[in-house]
Amino acid sequence: MHRSVPRLSRILACAAVPVMLVVAGCSSDSGDKKESGSSESSASPSASKKAEPTVEPAKFAALPDPCKSITKKTVTSLVPSAKSKNGTAAKSSDITSRAGCSWNGLDDNGVKGSQYRWLDVGFTRFESDQALGSGAKRAQQDFAKQVDKAKATEGAKKVVEAPAAGIGDQASTIAYDLSKTGEDFKYVTVVTRTENVVITLTYNGAGYAGAKTPSAGDIMKGAEKAAKEAVAAVAAGTDSGDKSGSATPDEKATDKADDPKSSDGKTDDGKSDDTKKSTDKKKTSAHKSTVKTAG
Repeated sequence: MHRSVPRLSRILACAAVPVMLVVAGCSSDSGDKKESGSSESSASPSASKKAEPTVEPAKFAALPDPCKSITKKTVTSLVPSAKSKNGTAAKSSDITSRAGCSWNGLDDNGVKGSQYRWLDVGFTRFESDQALGSGAKRAQQDFAKQVDKAKATEGAKKVVEAPAAGIGDQASTIAYDLSKTGEDFKYVTVVTRTENVVITLTYNGAGYAGAKTPSAGDIMKGAEKAAKEAVAAVAAGTDSGDKSGSATPDEKATDKADDPKSSDGKTDDGKSDDTKKSTDKKKTSAHKSTVKTAG
């Protein structure tokens, strides 16, 4: 009997070991699973992934009609004898991103000589791009390139660059002399940026057959005036002052004062208003055909 008691104690002790191990194993597994679950939760894609910075969207999504970006009044003033008052549009594969227009003409003053003038305007619009930056930033980069390009004009003499205030968000004028066709030309290029659009406007002139060369001041003044109108046209999203063919208040007042209609609905030539309208319509159609052929 004395021998059986210790043996029984040893058997019970050994039998208890597996139970303790199992309990310990269960506790360990539970902890591992909890920790694993916590780790997986903290490492989830939504929590660990950092949001990429977004690029500011471009302000202007389109360009105005370049040939209407300068008012006809200004075109007539700067290019008195323009071959086409409507201008000649530059070729472009995408007019929403790149567009331009030009006017030129020779004002013949007989024995007093002739004055030649050239005006052109070009627009370049930049979209915002995640890799390249915002449209405004890209436009700033192009602005600098266009200024350098104007300063490097082949054959240019007495090149002077200066900042211009009151024209877009930033602007520079590049004035220079250039000899061609045996005459001395005065040139001014205005490079300006408004948000994500860069405008490059050039105005130049020369005197022919003994006529005086235009003054640098007059060319500069004309170029800056036209550049301001081009900037305004971008902001308006259309032409400047010629929206949908509508006249300005001053032009409307002039038209009304010159209206030959009488209060009885007849014109001063005695014809009824309907008859006059029919005749005017035919004349307008013929005139447009002539302008199109000349341009």
